[in-house]
Amino acid sequence: MMATPNDLEDFAYGFSFTEGVIQHPSDIVGVEIKGEQRGLRLEIALRGDKMQAHLARKRALSGRTGCGLCGIEDLDALPNATVRPKSDFKLTPAAVGKALRAFAAHQPLNDETRAVHAAAFADLSGNIIVVREDVGRHNALDKLVGALAIAGIKANKGFIAVTSRASIEMVQKAALAGAPLLSAVSAPTQLAVDAARRSGMSLVG
Repeated sequence: MMATPNDLEDFAYGFSFTEGVIQHPSDIVGVEIKGEQRGLRLEIALRGDKMQAHLARKRALSGRTGCGLCGIEDLDALPNATVRPKSDFKLTPAAVGKALRAFAAHQPLNDETRAVHAAAFADLSGNIIVVREDVGRHNALDKLVGALAIAGIKANKGFIAVTSRASIEMVQKAALAGAPLLSAVSAPTQLAVDAARRSGMSLVG
């Protein structure tokens, strides 16, 4: 993958989770980051049953940052999730607006470069709890999902915001994380709207 080399353990967990390789952080036995001449290598050790299931799965991934659908034969091969917000889940437009206004202050790498995306998790009041940045929008969201999983933070306790458009794979990743709402700074695609409806997740563009 072409990825920004920070928060790589988060990326290992989040990517494995949103790809359907694992369902719980305990499915990963360990992550080792190794330096190579032209980059870094992540070695992810899975539980035996998860490794067998992974090896049996047909998907070849290329290393681009801009594609969350690489290597699949059709859209049905994407992992699916159904979000079931708690009955007392309440989120106001003001809370979403508060998080979006505060977003930029939590993006130090973008402040330096003006060239990376970010994904944030905010609570129901719009307070930003966790942010992850990456050159790729999919990677940023995977890193966020991994950070939440490692910290034991339930995504249904708030919502996810991203600095990109809302495409179908961004919706799928947020839904798999259990977020009841995804907010994107740009417009959603039709496939993203359809996926959000199927999963029961709210989508704000």
